[in-house]
Amino acid sequence: MVATNTNYDRKSEVKAFDETKEGVKGLVDAGITEIPRIFHRPPESDDHYHINSPSSDSEPTRFSIPVIDLQGLDRLDSPTKRKEIVAKVGEASETWGFFQIVNHGIPVGVLEEIKDGVRGFFELDTQVKKELYTRDPFKPVIYNSNFDLYSAPVTNWRDTFMCYVAPNPTKPEDLPQVCRDILVEYSMQVMKLGRLLFELLSEALGLKPSHLNDIDCSEGLVILGHYYPACPQPELTMGTSNHADNDFLTILLQDHIGGLQVLHQGKWVDVPPVPGALVVNIGDLLQLISNDKFKSIQHRVLANYVGPRISVASFFCTGMLPSTKLYGPIKELLSEDNPPKYRETTVRDYVAHFNDKGLDGTSALMDFKL
Repeated sequence: MVATNTNYDRKSEVKAFDETKEGVKGLVDAGITEIPRIFHRPPESDDHYHINSPSSDSEPTRFSIPVIDLQGLDRLDSPTKRKEIVAKVGEASETWGFFQIVNHGIPVGVLEEIKDGVRGFFELDTQVKKELYTRDPFKPVIYNSNFDLYSAPVTNWRDTFMCYVAPNPTKPEDLPQVCRDILVEYSMQVMKLGRLLFELLSEALGLKPSHLNDIDCSEGLVILGHYYPACPQPELTMGTSNHADNDFLTILLQDHIGGLQVLHQGKWVDVPPVPGALVVNIGDLLQLISNDKFKSIQHRVLANYVGPRISVASFFCTGMLPSTKLYGPIKELLSEDNPPKYRETTVRDYVAHFNDKGLDGTSALMDFKL
């Protein structure tokens, strides 16, 4: 798959790509028909097997990601409904680490508008975007291609912008005008939804509903807009390499194109776009504090001939805050039969370790095992 040209200097090619400040979209706009070597996946990752796609050696699909309907959750006269939903959320978090939610309370119009806003940003004039291109994590808005460009073994076919929502929100005037108003609106809605999900997850762990919110799992929120341009050679690269998330919880909005896959029982399973739905997944930090009860699962995004694919990822995490607060397995969940499996860490140290490692297909959690 990958040529063995001994003159290949990955480091200088990565640097040259970064210095254009135009990202993957810049390559597409330039009309390339062959993708640069830095994007080539290593040959050992040639496992583009879709469990949910027709294939001569595949049995009929047995797997589909759970879809949970939150309708009726807010009805005070129906405690059984809440119990049912909590049970489904718990089961999905233990067995899949992923689920989709419908009737979550965020209007479809808001979902459509945030996707349009993200697309609008990436389709701005190149010179306008270049002014925001940075690798400084303390800038209010960060736009670049591949956060781990210099540490990961392979470059992904994806551009991203990121802004902080909580606890120290990016000032509205610092947000790109093309998506400013909708980013403010969407982030308020996601924050509210996140707090609700942490209540359900707390109950699914057998804790009081406020437990995860009380220990600040919902304190930090970062929103990322991803742009995956159409790729002339999608079989050679990935939209996002397989990885698990370095946060407590992720709420993802994907568009109609698809390409997200989850590793379930050793198979890559498609997460099909469901109109109006949001994808929720458990992050490494929630696996750590739940002492492996909830699972943070490897997932990836395939590159595609069609595009651009748009997604909006909301990460509940305080990775950039200089907090000394330690997180370890929750004491109430531990017993003689269930001793702690992880050492304590600050969120910042965990995120720094994850970012230094880059998306290399292995779990950063393993380095925190006792």
